[in-house]
Amino acid sequence: MNETVSVPTVEVGRLARAVLDAVGTVVVGKREALELVISGILAGGHVLLEDLPGLGKTLTARSFAQALGLDFRRLQFTPDLLPADVTGSFLYDQRRGDFTFRAGPVFTNLLLADEINRTPPKTQAALLEAMQEKQVSVEGVTYRLDAPFHVLATANPIEYEGTYPLPEAQLDRFLLRVSFGYPGREEEWDVLRRRMSRRQEEAELEPVVDAATLRAMQAALENVVVEDSIGRYIVELTAATREHGSVLVGASPRGSLALLLLSRARAALAGRDYVIPEDVKESAVPALAHRITLRPEMWLRRVDPSFVVAEVLEQTPAPASGALPTYAGGFGPSPRPGGDYLTDPEPSRRPAP
Repeated sequence: MNETVSVPTVEVGRLARAVLDAVGTVVVGKREALELVISGILAGGHVLLEDLPGLGKTLTARSFAQALGLDFRRLQFTPDLLPADVTGSFLYDQRRGDFTFRAGPVFTNLLLADEINRTPPKTQAALLEAMQEKQVSVEGVTYRLDAPFHVLATANPIEYEGTYPLPEAQLDRFLLRVSFGYPGREEEWDVLRRRMSRRQEEAELEPVVDAATLRAMQAALENVVVEDSIGRYIVELTAATREHGSVLVGASPRGSLALLLLSRARAALAGRDYVIPEDVKESAVPALAHRITLRPEMWLRRVDPSFVVAEVLEQTPAPASGALPTYAGGFGPSPRPGGDYLTDPEPSRRPAP
């Protein structure tokens, strides 16, 4: 039985920061990357963790599952993994004389798809329906996945032998892509010190929230207001990736939607119920870079899609401030003359647009 939980918009940021603080006791020195991961989860999306081996990708996924109080399963993707190993399959039950469905590891709240680029495209595609439609179809029968459902996938960007790069359709299912990078020397020493202090390999985190509270936090993001000029700024950024000289295929409208959702999550994480241009700028590279296909000659020049998005950010003017969003029907925060936002105590008296 699902409990109904309500979380005010202003409370989302406090709870999310508490989750980050808990995860930060295990994953050291990666606060900015961790903020992107929790933002992706708050936005209801899936996260691709692409980085070198040994930088805490698997540990991050497990730590978030523990701190969020979610059911967690880890699936190691290998070249011989079959689609049925992901979704589940029908098995013959001799006692009943009939076939029964055995659910696969995808039936969970948070699935760690470890080294997703090591399994063939047929098995990679088994995740497509689950990630987009939140359901699984096996032999003509459709099974809904319980919310919340998130996939945190890991990939190694440098080891290509025996791997199957994710196609664009699969990459597009991920709301954002995150990289951690190497820690600094002090941070790396902190990792060793904490390992010696806890006197065991595994680190266990107490839940900060539960699945019902997370669903309520995600629902509260619908109250985060996006003013019209900022919405158009998102569209301009995404459209500019399609017109860049280094790009063969730019980000689709799904990229605009991902940037919108991620910006709202960043705003909530900062304790605001409205989006500012800085939220969009901080979200642009994680949300758009993996949706861009560069021209072949750009690979020879070692141009990275992240550089393209950074150039687009520099060349696209951001709105200084905005007025009331037209879609909000007269409700939501409105700007002061100087650009700061306030809440109108009598929204019903605003003039019609």
